[in-house]
Amino acid sequence: MSSTPRARRGTALAAALMSASLVLTACGSGDDDSGDKAAGTRSVKAENGTIKVPADPRRIVTIGNTNLPFIDLGGKPVGVTEVSDSELDVLPAKQKAAYEAAEVVGSNGGEVDLEKLAGLKPDLILVQFHSKDWDKVGKRLESIAPTVSWGLDTEWKAFAGEIAEAADLTDALSRQTADFKKKVAKIQKAYRKTIDDTSFVDVSRGDWSDPGTFYIADIGCSEIARDDIGFDLPEAAKGKDPLAYESLPFEQIGELSKYDVITYPVDAGGRPAEPFVPVTKTNSWKSLPAVNSGRALGVFCPGNNSYGPVLRYLDSLDRALATLAPDDAN
Repeated sequence: MSSTPRARRGTALAAALMSASLVLTACGSGDDDSGDKAAGTRSVKAENGTIKVPADPRRIVTIGNTNLPFIDLGGKPVGVTEVSDSELDVLPAKQKAAYEAAEVVGSNGGEVDLEKLAGLKPDLILVQFHSKDWDKVGKRLESIAPTVSWGLDTEWKAFAGEIAEAADLTDALSRQTADFKKKVAKIQKAYRKTIDDTSFVDVSRGDWSDPGTFYIADIGCSEIARDDIGFDLPEAAKGKDPLAYESLPFEQIGELSKYDVITYPVDAGGRPAEPFVPVTKTNSWKSLPAVNSGRALGVFCPGNNSYGPVLRYLDSLDRALATLAPDDAN
């Protein structure tokens, strides 16, 4: 599952694609020579069915949430849609350069210029937005080039794997998945007793949050801590909306005292993430037992939509856990 802001960006993108102003012009059909750009084709499965894609795609346009996962795998898109400054700021330099070298064909939550997209003569388009909107916009994209689409609820590992398959980047994916398994195993071994005997809670606050509110994070990077590493973290009941969707008033910060360890978001330099700073300034936060005993851990999560940022998250989590009292397993 993608984090809340990503879901919102994807929904806004879908709405923009359905706008009446997005009319496919003549240059978007008839002149497409994508079938000659790769030697042969292969079939991949996606939200919109089984798609024939070039065996060796060279000119790939990424739309919506596919931008950064594709680049994370080493891809170099010819066209992208805008991403937020906060997402660009945490990218490794090489990935940021790959993004900035591409032609921007749409805004972050704004219009997508299909004429401009078609002018890039892509041989493959990767797109993620809500699946229910596919019937309204898919044919327009498919008339430009083979298009592979995913819904917003696609699990991140499957998402990374299917992007790698569609874009012929499976070697990079294999390296990333091996690193992921290695880092997870390292954390589980080094902090086995802590993981087994500790109750954790992951709290956060976004720049979209109402003033004076925070939330308990049970999606995003906390899913990895819970589902892959084995942390005892609160989560929504099956079939219910994620806890992260509920804004909690600062008056409820004191209720976090029942947890042994609190994790919260920090930036790459280890400072509390800007939206979370108001929480750290409250007396309720300052008086929490976990905060006073050094068991409130700042963890950097640059993203959870592909392996690269998740690997950086695991490194940060490893360093944070190392600040706790020595584990008997060490």
